[in-house]
Amino acid sequence: MAREYVDFTGCSVLITGGTGSFGQLCTRTILRKFTDVRLVVLSRDEHKQYDMAHDLGADSARVRFFIGDVRDGGRLKMAMRDVDYVIHAAALKHVSIAEYNPFECIQTNVIGAEQVVQAAIANNVKKVIALSTDKAANPINLYGASKLASDKIFVAANSLAGKDGTRFAVVRYGNVVGSRGSVVPFFQRLIDQKATELPITDPRMTRFWITLDQGIDFVLSCFAMMRGGEIFVPKIPSMKVVDLATALAPQLGTKIVGIRPGEKLHEVMVTTDDSRTTVELPDRYVIEPQFSFWSSSRPTLPGAKPVAEGFSYASDNNSQWLDLEGMRKLLAPAVRSA
Repeated sequence: MAREYVDFTGCSVLITGGTGSFGQLCTRTILRKFTDVRLVVLSRDEHKQYDMAHDLGADSARVRFFIGDVRDGGRLKMAMRDVDYVIHAAALKHVSIAEYNPFECIQTNVIGAEQVVQAAIANNVKKVIALSTDKAANPINLYGASKLASDKIFVAANSLAGKDGTRFAVVRYGNVVGSRGSVVPFFQRLIDQKATELPITDPRMTRFWITLDQGIDFVLSCFAMMRGGEIFVPKIPSMKVVDLATALAPQLGTKIVGIRPGEKLHEVMVTTDDSRTTVELPDRYVIEPQFSFWSSSRPTLPGAKPVAEGFSYASDNNSQWLDLEGMRKLLAPAVRSA
């Protein structure tokens, strides 16, 4: 199935959290694909913005760097003036840090989502896609719960925007190979420090895996497909974390250290309850909203079919699995940049 993409030529695209791993590569990808496009990078860190502008070189002339926090509604409304599309990537994402700093997590991930919605509607933005996480499905930690709340806010925002207003959708995917805070840089750091073994929380643990390039390509394809209210879930492979350690350092042993607070054995991206409104396409699942704005008269996505009764999409019941060689191919660019 060939993917279709929105033509950003002549448009303005704002990325919240734009100096993060996703934001930086997404900015470069859009600049490479479209010569006549204006990017707005919103983030809190002036040093990262300075470094990013320097790294972009001549392309930085097409990027407007905007210091701001998604908690600040007034600043968001100012940043979104004349913006056509928004990618909401800003979030507090570390499970353990969110558990210890719950108020800060809620302020950014939940209140920040509300502020993004209000700013987008006020500025008549065309489409907004918010990045979510597999941890938002059946959450057992605050980070996942806050992202579930965020997902609900963005889905419901389509009702708030009205029939012809801003359209909102969500993209939910698994662990990004090599992104900041993921296990790959952590393992690589231990390997570089000449560790004799790698810590594994549980030998049964499985995770979904996606590269940053694949995640960005998927998000951009969702802009063309979205009609407002969907949660898009890519079909991506699973792998045991212990096998990941073997792929990174086959010469090292492992040590079982036990599951950390708020950690799951397996991740879920489509729950059994969600499956009642989920349709399947060759490369993704689409969780459709249950709100009245999503009427039965709305045409089905071309080629989509409902999933089976009782379906769930979890990292342990996945039909796609990475072998050691497959993971090493995914790891190659991540390890080089770690």
